[in-house]
Amino acid sequence: MSKKIAFLFPGQGSQSVGMGKDLYDSFESSKKVFDTADKVLGKSITTLCFEGPEDALKQTVNTQPCIVTMSIAALEALKSQLDIKPDYVAGHSLGEYCAMYEAGVMSLETTLKAIQKRADLMNASANGGAMAAVLNASEEQLKAGLQEGSKVGYVDVANYNSPAQVVITGDENAVKAASDYLLASGVRRVVPLAVSGAFHSKFMENAGHEFEGFVSSLELNNASIPVITNVDASATTENSDFRVKMPKQIYSSVHWTQTIEKMVSDGVEIFVEIGPGKVLAGLNKKIAPETKVFNIFDKASLDATITSLKEELVCSVQ
Repeated sequence: MSKKIAFLFPGQGSQSVGMGKDLYDSFESSKKVFDTADKVLGKSITTLCFEGPEDALKQTVNTQPCIVTMSIAALEALKSQLDIKPDYVAGHSLGEYCAMYEAGVMSLETTLKAIQKRADLMNASANGGAMAAVLNASEEQLKAGLQEGSKVGYVDVANYNSPAQVVITGDENAVKAASDYLLASGVRRVVPLAVSGAFHSKFMENAGHEFEGFVSSLELNNASIPVITNVDASATTENSDFRVKMPKQIYSSVHWTQTIEKMVSDGVEIFVEIGPGKVLAGLNKKIAPETKVFNIFDKASLDATITSLKEELVCSVQ
């Protein structure tokens, strides 16, 4: 019996200047993705990715389309070198758009237009608020911390990243109060994040509702591969469900731990993280250490991953 494989796509924070350059230079399939992004979005995604400057790449309106472009360029390079189809796909926050692309829900052009609109709306709503990563807190500690913060203002969970890492989001004072309480209660590390707003919180509801109108006009197909969606960690294939979940994802918690656990429970043994950085691979080691994780972020990692996947697939068929 062959081993089940899932493709994963990273989110905001994984970007770096220079990302995708050697893929662009080495693979016609990657070059085509970057060139299409430049044309569709009317700005030089290639320059932002390859040359920066970093301050420009870090801006939400640029970060989101750049990461999606680079991730899809890496995906297309893989597919040009190896005949492989995953059993499941998932992406962390904006990475979900790459997952929907791979599942055939959206064309490349539609994916690029959708992520740019999402980035523009989120950026416009990012007025104040804060986020912080909470490391190695128990459920009881986290719950108590959120209750303490709620006395000051609104605070909620933005990302369930792994059993060892949760990101909280909300009013600046409420996030600080929750953070102070957690540290006082024995949680060793709470790291304030350098973000422009409280993403994945109710502060993003207006952006989500505006995005709803935009999504209603998009051409969306049913998925050919189940997409495990952030908002509920459930397998999604119907285009009508994507129309509901895409806007909701902007202001809902990212259930990443639950997403990986869902795929593992369905028999996934191999994960391939496609896109800049190795953030998701690191999280996977905490969520499902028994699984194998490979990365594709440049030509060398692509070549290494293809070699490993061929070995895995041959072994599983024998």
